[in-house]
Amino acid sequence: MKILIMAAGSRGDVVPYTGVGARLRAAGHEVTLATHEPYARAAADAGLAFRPLPADPRGGDAREGTGGGGDGGAAGGGKGGGEAPRGRRALVRTASAFVGRLGQGMADAAEPGTDLLLLSTTTAPLGWHIAEALEVPSLGLYLQPTAPTGDFPPVVGGTRSLGRWGNRAAGRLALRVVDRIHADAARDLRRRLGLPAAEARAVRQAREAARWPVLHGFSQALVPRPRDWRTGLEVTGNWWPHLPADAALPAELADFLAAGPPPVFVGFGSMGGGAGERLSELAARALRDAGVRGVVQAGWAGLAAHGDDVLTVGEVPHALLFPHMAAVVQHAGAGTAAAAARAGVPTVPVPVLADQPFWARRLAASGAATPAIPFAELTAERLAAAITTAVREPAPRSGAQRLAREMATEDGAGAVLRAVDALAAAGGARGGGHQGRAGRGARPSPRRPPR
Repeated sequence: MKILIMAAGSRGDVVPYTGVGARLRAAGHEVTLATHEPYARAAADAGLAFRPLPADPRGGDAREGTGGGGDGGAAGGGKGGGEAPRGRRALVRTASAFVGRLGQGMADAAEPGTDLLLLSTTTAPLGWHIAEALEVPSLGLYLQPTAPTGDFPPVVGGTRSLGRWGNRAAGRLALRVVDRIHADAARDLRRRLGLPAAEARAVRQAREAARWPVLHGFSQALVPRPRDWRTGLEVTGNWWPHLPADAALPAELADFLAAGPPPVFVGFGSMGGGAGERLSELAARALRDAGVRGVVQAGWAGLAAHGDDVLTVGEVPHALLFPHMAAVVQHAGAGTAAAAARAGVPTVPVPVLADQPFWARRLAASGAATPAIPFAELTAERLAAAITTAVREPAPRSGAQRLAREMATEDGAGAVLRAVDALAAAGGARGGGHQGRAGRGARPSPRRPPR
């Protein structure tokens, strides 16, 4: 089959799909990844074709709080770039502008001949309309649990449990906020695609009623599948970024690791825009006060720390780096949190926003992390104390190693492959059925989305 994966957001929202795509390609499928230009190399390294999407997450049009993945994204769980806009109205305006540009770019990327759309948390509320216009099936590949449940409050904005009824009610409200964010973009997209008018909320509800299948790429060991989820919502285990067979640590980093005891990693990914200098000073002091060596990752904030016992690095695959660490200080984005857990290394979570507090709580509850330090409350003293606990106390490492063993039994990409093959066998590919249409009117023939 010709499969088009659509993903948007920061690096953690996108690169897990390179591993999924590579697995599908190895099974004989033709796979294209549509995402932002900065990730074109990651797609190529995985052997995937690439189509660009607009709204670069590093730009001002996709600031933190736009709504996934690794860390989430505008559709319901994540982030894009620098600092969070202040206030709910500002967040909705920023997110709406982001998804408006994203929707038009997704229409450009959706070429005729596609047999199946695989949609991330961020792209699904727009991808549904494209699947409808092309008359092809789609499958959700989510990095966050967005469906309402009594087991926990909404992943974004749900700071404490409201009880089972309250959690479900809050989850439904969160979906209505997502509908509102996508309202204008959905209207414009449907007009461009030649589809009959339908509200974003109505399209989502139609998909829910049809039990649209969604696979969730996180571990059951961190988030067991909620008991009250409908049929069609499954948890598969993590989807790991593709790692080329010849991938290796940079020589300078390998030499640093060999020169002393395991260091502590400090990195905030796409978080902390505009606070690089302060975070660099804070990290260097905390590492020194804790008496440990450190590897500081520059990230989008541009962290930089120097000294005999500290090395600053750029992009390095976490799968290669984290197993060499004594502990990982991180923002608790979905992808980074999972990578630390996979390595069996204790985490010091410093969540900033969106889904990060959720993952920080999950790591701590599993025993694999110290209690979270909210980013707004971060000090060198608190960070040094948490690093000391993570490195010196046996419980966090024991919890992390136990979690790693459980995660090692899961095959998330394999579950996606099985779902895709089952869909094809059931006649879900082009010419073999359709997963339902929202709105009314004559069913259009497959077409190229008008430009």
